[in-house]
Amino acid sequence: MPKSFESIYAHGFVRVAVCTPFLRVADPVYNLQRTVGLATQAADQGAALALFPELGLSAYTNDDLFHQEPLLHATEMAIAELVSASRELLPILIVGAPLRLEGRLFNCAVIIYRGRILGITPKTYLPNYREFYEKRQFSSARDLISGQVRLFGETVPVGTDLLFNAQNIDNFTIHAEICEDLWTPIPPSTYAALGGATVLANLSASNVTIGKGDYRRSLCAAHSGKCIAAYLYSAAGPGESTTDLAWDGQAIVYENNELLAESDRFADREKVILADIDLERLAQDRMRATSFNDSIGDHLTRLRSLRRIEFEFELPHRVIPLQRRVERFPYVPDDERVRDERCYEAYNIQVHGLKKRLESTGISRIVIGVSGGLDSTHALIVAARTMDQLGLPRQNILGYTMPGFATSEITLRNSHGLMNSLGITAHELDIRPSCLQMLRDLGHPYSEGQPVYDVTFENVQAGERTSHLFRLANHHQALVLGTGDLSELALGWTTYGVGDHMSHYNVNASVPKTLIQFLIRWVIASRQFDESTSKILQSILGTEISPELIPSADHSTAQPAQSTEARIGPYELQDFNLYYISRFGFRPSKVAFLALNAWGEKYDLPTIQRWLEVFLDRFFRTSQFKRSCIPNGPKVGSGGSLSPRGDWRAPSDSEPAVWLEELRRRK
Repeated sequence: MPKSFESIYAHGFVRVAVCTPFLRVADPVYNLQRTVGLATQAADQGAALALFPELGLSAYTNDDLFHQEPLLHATEMAIAELVSASRELLPILIVGAPLRLEGRLFNCAVIIYRGRILGITPKTYLPNYREFYEKRQFSSARDLISGQVRLFGETVPVGTDLLFNAQNIDNFTIHAEICEDLWTPIPPSTYAALGGATVLANLSASNVTIGKGDYRRSLCAAHSGKCIAAYLYSAAGPGESTTDLAWDGQAIVYENNELLAESDRFADREKVILADIDLERLAQDRMRATSFNDSIGDHLTRLRSLRRIEFEFELPHRVIPLQRRVERFPYVPDDERVRDERCYEAYNIQVHGLKKRLESTGISRIVIGVSGGLDSTHALIVAARTMDQLGLPRQNILGYTMPGFATSEITLRNSHGLMNSLGITAHELDIRPSCLQMLRDLGHPYSEGQPVYDVTFENVQAGERTSHLFRLANHHQALVLGTGDLSELALGWTTYGVGDHMSHYNVNASVPKTLIQFLIRWVIASRQFDESTSKILQSILGTEISPELIPSADHSTAQPAQSTEARIGPYELQDFNLYYISRFGFRPSKVAFLALNAWGEKYDLPTIQRWLEVFLDRFFRTSQFKRSCIPNGPKVGSGGSLSPRGDWRAPSDSEPAVWLEELRRRK
């Protein structure tokens, strides 16, 4: 494996190419030239695999010319020349050709690498309806007698049961099928995926009709998702006969239902599209998907008959940088339309979770601490909408802002303004006297006038707030609504026990900080509340994220004195780290590599690694005991939650050493 941190091949990726050459009907010599030309382009771009259309060396639209000896012989000679040319090319080549095997003609995928035919996969399902008459010329793969044939003096494996496995690249296993095979209820690649294939390649001709492009996308997307695989699709393009049909040259790459690349359709020139497949991500998803693995058990007899063709892939000697787009905010879609849909869903999941909890307990009041920060703000607007849906007055929300020793003027003003604009029952409860009493009881230096701002000083305030909220809930027969978010749980940035860690129900427990910011923006943009509320929400979005527990040196109160992100790292980076560590279990060096590709314009690699080390230490060593006993709350996103009743179960006594060592080793 290349040692360069910058290369995709050091991080579990492979680059694939889907090629649409300009062909000539019944001219294998010309088609060979175009194939070699596009394969060379793919090699220049660092691709490990290049896929070509169905019957691309002869063209698909030959009809009865497929039974002409000159065409078949010329195609065989083109294959021989392509095998020879492949010795100097980086990618594995998957090309389409008609081949005579066992005295019959088959529509084949020929898998070629470095001067060798690794195997041949014939088409199984031959369409013979509407405009298709393939059974007139070809036999099905199921009619093969033997599992190997002699070709160019070599014994070559043949069949639909071939998996091509690169021994030196983890999880790089390829399977090929042809066009109509995908259109069937159980495509051959289904069994290949269950048998370990991660890259499924479809050589297709597929003439175009109205709406067919969308149908191909839906087929490839769904199949890649069900098989937890990459799916490559290459349709015939310029040069095929238009006697009765037309061709759009659609090339597509999906990875587990996510579109990575697609060509322009109806292009007037040849095309090569590239995509970087994350093999490690596919392997991680398969490992977690118990239903996928149960399906393996249901088909063991067939899967045990699959044949693995092993080969050594010669990795590129130069650095191949990542071309795949890595979203900066993995919990927040980059596309505005999709983002709005997700925010709508997340907001309503929270509302309906709280609504059910109130209905099931028979409680009609909520107690909530309102700090003027992001988390309590979002929890409060969720509570307000919940009361609306229950047909209860918003006055049933008892909001308490509880200024302490470092509360700023802006957050106090925002908390009062938000409570008043929403029409809840608003209170201010000064916790400083009770905190001073506790500090005296503890013998803390601050109670004697000394400016000692240690963790005890901070947590006395955090604990006092929550203690008041629980007793207020007892007094008013109410439910304490938690406000802490997923990011804080990940980093252990909560006060344990009788602190902001605890509540009766927490609507934010599986919502990361970055998503909360976008949710509040969505609430403003979609006008969930009136203009005065939206104005205050905008002010809150622009306020420094701070615990407001330690005063500034000059005791100024205009703005928050503390910065949470200066202590535990930028939430935009820590949410990125959380997603890839908890969702996929990636190596820290890979997470750093992805972060550099997403955030490189803002953060350099040493900064990314520094905050990733902070994350690893806090996530694995110091915080799990808090997550083991978090309150109930609804899971919101597929990115996961940290509830021990949901996505995350872990020991409280784990060590971060192996994660930190792996990261430092790759620096």
